[in-house]
Amino acid sequence: MTEISTHNALKIVVVDDSDFSRGLIIKMLKDANFNVVGEAPSAGAALSVIKEKKPHVVITDIVMPEISGIELAEKINQDFDDIYVIVISSLSQEHVVLEAIGAGAADFIAKPINQQQLIDSLVKIMSSMKKDPM
Repeated sequence: MTEISTHNALKIVVVDDSDFSRGLIIKMLKDANFNVVGEAPSAGAALSVIKEKKPHVVITDIVMPEISGIELAEKINQDFDDIYVIVISSLSQEHVVLEAIGAGAADFIAKPINQQQLIDSLVKIMSSMKKDPM
């Protein structure tokens, strides 16, 4: 079994109802040579994108219309056993972080987003994966 050796081997979907935040996260990822295969403005739309694109990682905000990012993390962990979730939010109180982790999130990153922290989180996920996703 080999580890993922390059950032662009990891398929990522970004979910945030803010066009600005979603665009910023995507830019950070692309600047670091990560492979963004899809994006969605809501958790409901994200489920369709996830089924179609089959990402390795979903990066999601918490506060969104319809379904929260925490509920999305729970749904992903129930329906897809091979997708990691990173929750990003300006809500960074301890109980919110614990709720996200309890819902199955692999990591929690507080807004404003720091590109290096995002990269470090993804590299940590890549190193925990058992085989190259290609």
